[in-house]
Amino acid sequence: MTTVKLSSKNQIVIPREARRALGLSAGDEVVVVPHSDKIELFPRPKNYTRATHGLGKDVWNGVDAVEYVKGERKAWERKAGS
Repeated sequence: MTTVKLSSKNQIVIPREARRALGLSAGDEVVVVPHSDKIELFPRPKNYTRATHGLGKDVWNGVDAVEYVKGERKAWERKAGS
């Protein structure tokens, strides 16, 4: 773990070890995700579709997608008819 200091221009230098570990080089973009008590930095994906492929797949285990959509449509129809 390395500590960095915020400059007078509110900038930080990402330490060499972290740049190497993430494969970052000059000109690469980094995504900054703020949380209430910390920030997350990670390399900007070159392809967001590939980077997010498969996320949340466990949510759909055992669920028939066609039946799920039919049920949602019925719920929308009931709300529209109210």
